[in-house]
Amino acid sequence: MKALLARETALSPALRAALNVLLALVAALLQRLNLNSRNSSKPPSTDPNRPKTAKPKSPRNPGGQNGHVGTTLQPVEEPDTIEHLTVDRSTLPEGDYRPVGFEKRQVFDLDISLIVTEYRAEILADAQGQRYTAAFPVGVSSRVQYGPVIKAHAVYLSQQQLLPYHRVEDYFREQLQIPVSAGSLFHFNQEAFQRLAAFEPWLCDQLAHAEVLHADETGININGQRQWLHCTSNAHYTAFFAHPKRGTEAMDAIGILPRFQGLLCHDHWKPYFRYDCSHSLCNAHHLRELEWAFEQDGQVWAKAMQDLLIECNQAVQNAGGCLAAEQDDAFRLRYRTLLQHADRECPPPDPDASPPRRGRQKRSKSRNLLERLRDFEDETLRFMTEPRAPFTNNQGENDIRMTKVHQKISGCFRSQEGAQMFCRIRSYLSTCRKHGISSTHALSSLFQPPTLDFAAFFAPQPITPSRAAE
Repeated sequence: MKALLARETALSPALRAALNVLLALVAALLQRLNLNSRNSSKPPSTDPNRPKTAKPKSPRNPGGQNGHVGTTLQPVEEPDTIEHLTVDRSTLPEGDYRPVGFEKRQVFDLDISLIVTEYRAEILADAQGQRYTAAFPVGVSSRVQYGPVIKAHAVYLSQQQLLPYHRVEDYFREQLQIPVSAGSLFHFNQEAFQRLAAFEPWLCDQLAHAEVLHADETGININGQRQWLHCTSNAHYTAFFAHPKRGTEAMDAIGILPRFQGLLCHDHWKPYFRYDCSHSLCNAHHLRELEWAFEQDGQVWAKAMQDLLIECNQAVQNAGGCLAAEQDDAFRLRYRTLLQHADRECPPPDPDASPPRRGRQKRSKSRNLLERLRDFEDETLRFMTEPRAPFTNNQGENDIRMTKVHQKISGCFRSQEGAQMFCRIRSYLSTCRKHGISSTHALSSLFQPPTLDFAAFFAPQPITPSRAAE
């Protein structure tokens, strides 16, 4: 169509301009329709009619293989209940019988029951009538109240399993016969949020002084308004924060990146480059964008660059995490040579082909990718020479993924306070999981007095002889 329009001389300028606008709109719509999980950041669940390839049949038999440590139920020495079964002697032939033993079988089942503990504080009175009452345990302050186990269980279902309040309410009523209202569930989350007040600054300090951080952000809906959930994490800690802004204003308010001096891995969101630290770009994003450039724009160089990055990553893995200087130089030479060929295949726009305008001349998506790979070569290939530099930002994307699941389940946060509670509690639970602490133990410890010392709680446990044997 563009070639035909260029040869047509009888068209009026207005009609020519209108047709060019329509062609640009059609091209933009086609580009959006052709986006999928392989060539963009869209999740696989959004792929239309995605093919489900059958897995190849394994030569091994189903079940555990030889040498596999099984988890089969094992009988216990002291069962909770013993039921004696006797032989119906009326079904036996006539004769004399004597007991010679028994055969054991055990059934593991669940007995969900409510436990109500009543504290009776003794009251003494002296000769003058002065009364003295025994002290109640710490935390027992009301005539009737919920215990720490119920609170921990409710917060676990709400914040870890992402169940809406009314579904948690139904669970307590139907399974446990405990009347817990949605308002009480909110207060349990609020109490956990308040008990974690000291955890948040401690967590920010740990991340600010870490060697490597992964950063990512995603849009969230808070009471119908678009806001942003920021995730800063590594292999040991996770911090979530909700903020109305996406860029530097939000990151400065969070207070981690302004103090960070290590290596920051991210997806080339430009505000990250404002911070004085080393940067490493996510090559998973590059691979997807290169796939798009090859499939949709027909850029041959994009496929070659995609193969080269995969080859570099494989070489790094084979070398144990870091390439020798000569290998690094060889790969960088191939990288630069390929970009030179790409520059001829995907040239910059001709400044004389369009009327002069202020600002940077618009470039195609493939050209922008090419220039980014060229201008940020060190950040793209840092994984080849620094063992701590990851090839992708998968750590940050994995940490933030469950927040998108929450959005799919609940649709939005109803209030700013609810979003803040979710972020702080999920930060705590994610950090506990990375330290090998179960969510149940983490929440039970949180609601039990005294207040948690987070530095001691997350400190590595000494290896005793029994643990070493395990």
